[in-house]
Amino acid sequence: MTDPPSQPLFWSRVDVHDKKQLELKLEYEPSVGDQRSRYLVEAFLFIPSSLNVNAETYPRDDFYADIHNYVRLKTPVLDFAELLQLEQSPLVKLERKVESLGPVDERDAVYQAKLLSCIYRAALRRVVRVVDDHCQLAAAPKPPDVVAFQAQIESLTFDASKGLTRFRAFMKKLFGSRPLQEKTRASLRLVDEFMSLSVEQFFRKSVADMDRLPRTGAYIDIRKELMAEVIREEDYRKENRLKSVLSPTGDNEQYMHRIGFLKKFSQNILFLSVRRQQARQGVEEMLFAVAAGFAMAFATAVAFWAQLRYAQLSLNFFLVVVVGYMMKDRIKEGLRRIFHAFAARHLFDRKTVIVDPVTQRRVGLCQEKLDYGGPVPGEIRAQRQLDDIHTVSEGELAETVLRYQKQIVLASEMLPHVSDGISGVTDIVRLNVDHLCHDMDDPEYAIEYVDLEDLTVGRVKGAKSYEVDLALRFSVGEGERKEISVQLYRLVLDRNGIKRLVRVEVPASPSPVRSVA
Repeated sequence: MTDPPSQPLFWSRVDVHDKKQLELKLEYEPSVGDQRSRYLVEAFLFIPSSLNVNAETYPRDDFYADIHNYVRLKTPVLDFAELLQLEQSPLVKLERKVESLGPVDERDAVYQAKLLSCIYRAALRRVVRVVDDHCQLAAAPKPPDVVAFQAQIESLTFDASKGLTRFRAFMKKLFGSRPLQEKTRASLRLVDEFMSLSVEQFFRKSVADMDRLPRTGAYIDIRKELMAEVIREEDYRKENRLKSVLSPTGDNEQYMHRIGFLKKFSQNILFLSVRRQQARQGVEEMLFAVAAGFAMAFATAVAFWAQLRYAQLSLNFFLVVVVGYMMKDRIKEGLRRIFHAFAARHLFDRKTVIVDPVTQRRVGLCQEKLDYGGPVPGEIRAQRQLDDIHTVSEGELAETVLRYQKQIVLASEMLPHVSDGISGVTDIVRLNVDHLCHDMDDPEYAIEYVDLEDLTVGRVKGAKSYEVDLALRFSVGEGERKEISVQLYRLVLDRNGIKRLVRVEVPASPSPVRSVA
């Protein structure tokens, strides 16, 4: 009998968040068996020298100011059937609370409602995945089973509507049977609105994705069923005089603001609190004290020698003591620079303690470090050398290499007990690339062009862009399991920001591909 495949310890995704921000999403999946799981993420940015990015123009503090980090627990994975039936489901727990005769813990009720909205929203994504998978199969030579697809959509739609109906029944019963704080009532109403908007968002997206399918037969009925749920939820929000109603003619400013707030409000229970501090500050202070001690010892030795050699009231004694003090000052500053460079090379820049805001227990530790230059791993150099341009860039053309390291150590034995059904941590890192765009040329040029037929001279558009390579190396260690993976991306920028992000696929053959003019 073969052993079942082990659960992956790590998952990553790189995407463009907006014109100025690059987003790296990391998911750490530690197992319960080992007490500690260690993850090392190394990001290498290969920046052309023409962009004038180096340690002086882009110091460490500015780089860390451009990084926005969000750490949260992974949402429990439950489908609609489990959400409606399992005892550990937040919906079932809420219904048990209101059925009991005793007082209701209002804080826990709000927590369970928020957790329900997160799980409910994750379950709605399955509708989008089912539609997307069917659209891909529809393009294949063998047509997919439309009847099974319709039955699956009907089942998901029915369960989604049933979940919302039961939650609203819980709210109505709770509001009528218990004296609650107004904040608790408002929180539950906001969760209800967020779940209603989630239905609208995902069902509307599913119908939009179905534009690739024929507008005949069962596909029409599926579209009508999904849009009927969208209209029903929209009417529900109108009846309750909520401003989160999409307008086909307005700018929908209130709609966008409200849906953004509701998402943050409902999902804040998953976000872990971070306590950031300088990682090497204590070590540096100790090293600087050693430097001051060496300098003071030198100055004291010079003073003692001068006392033995010259009279204390002589000019020679005065000059020797002054020169000794001057040398002492320079020795101290020189040793400080040496020790600072040593600490910067071997120690992390800052440390972040990850704490569960509910239990206040320490979940993990994150350490970060930024280096300018330094050696590039061989596997990354091999992936970059895909054509002649990038082969010579490393040797003959100057480029700045920024190496950002992020080491995460998670207390694996604590994660399963942080919250019901939650295991694993999601780490979202966003890097603002505005500093890379400061010295770029105008993004558009006019190039003279000669028509071959009548030899008239005209102008054509020329787009000026810059390529920055982003290489990622992930090292995961848990017990005896070790996993290392490398990914390479090409970031195309202009003065306005990010134009596109391209994943560089490495050929199967070990020999690099050469471009021939």
